[in-house]
Amino acid sequence: MKRSSERILTTHTGSLPRPEDLLAMLEAKEQGGLLDRPTFEARARTAVAEVVRAQLEAGVDVINDGEQGKQDYSTYIKDRLTGFEGEPLQLEPGRDLRDFPEFSARWQGLVASFVTRPTCVGPIAWKDFSAVQRDIENLKAATQGAAVEEVFMTAVSPGQAARFLRNRYYKAEEEYLHALASVLKDEYRAIVAAGFILQVDCPDLASGWNNQFRELTLPEFRRVVALHIEVLDEATKGIPPDRMRLHLCWGNYEGPHHRDIPLREILEIVLRARPMAVSFEGANPRHEHEWKVFKEVKLPDGKVIVPGVLDSTTNFIEHPELVAERIVRYATVVGRENVIAGTDCGFATFAGRMSVDPRIAWAKLNAMVEGARLATKELWGGKSEMHATEEGRR
Repeated sequence: MKRSSERILTTHTGSLPRPEDLLAMLEAKEQGGLLDRPTFEARARTAVAEVVRAQLEAGVDVINDGEQGKQDYSTYIKDRLTGFEGEPLQLEPGRDLRDFPEFSARWQGLVASFVTRPTCVGPIAWKDFSAVQRDIENLKAATQGAAVEEVFMTAVSPGQAARFLRNRYYKAEEEYLHALASVLKDEYRAIVAAGFILQVDCPDLASGWNNQFRELTLPEFRRVVALHIEVLDEATKGIPPDRMRLHLCWGNYEGPHHRDIPLREILEIVLRARPMAVSFEGANPRHEHEWKVFKEVKLPDGKVIVPGVLDSTTNFIEHPELVAERIVRYATVVGRENVIAGTDCGFATFAGRMSVDPRIAWAKLNAMVEGARLATKELWGGKSEMHATEEGRR
């Protein structure tokens, strides 16, 4: 995995706007009504090529497939694995949403309308690993010969899968996590073997505090985070840390978030995970101030952070100078080579819900690229001038 050795590199979290015709196919597939699978697979392939071109045109350095062929970033595995045929369980309202029941009812109803979350009622095993292989081949074909720094692909973590696809089969939650890990490790290894950076999506490490584990105390939840990291490390054993990055967040929704667990309460545990890079929200109004936490918690040697410098839930287009400010804050604390500019979360986390207009999402990415250029000028400009002066004296 490359560092920002000469300039601030840019990336994003994973999902990007999907074309309308593909959205219709994904919705039909989610509802069990998709009959023309070859047409869907062909359209997913061309959509990946289109979104790769769009990222290159925007100037993003580390790109992916935009999760074009997936309904969402975590429950996509229900169609690829055995065991997920049980009746869905409704997610409990989060700690923050309970304080605002009217808002909660509207938001919960919206989520239920575009994604299904069946429960696990049988042993987990692969039934369609070819779907993983198609994703890999689509991205390979789209990026072949492209002038790009690196390519990444996202995959759900065991803890996040267990959060949305609840267990009704395994005797204990820990057994369920290990069962998921023993299967998902095949997807992780295939992604890395293809030459891509693996991004493991782990919103459970922060957002899980709000709903699935909303009744736990802070010490109890920290133990859950440690367990989920332990299981993730088991699943990624043998994969070099520098071929992986981890994404955590507090939920990609425009809501209160006033009861989110503070980053400082989980950061030291998360930084012990095997992946070299950690991606997290750093631009929204609830978490932007947490760059200061890195003054207290030292970034371990060899680690890289990918803070969000764009809010993924608002249609405001960040000014490039603000983006640059956000980047420079982190760089001055952890070192410029240890920062890659990213987004808070995906711009199309669920195929049926877009908080940000697609054209605005791309404009925001353009602003990030320009902001990274400004930050590079500030962070490298002074040193370059100093070296030039020293060379002149010699």
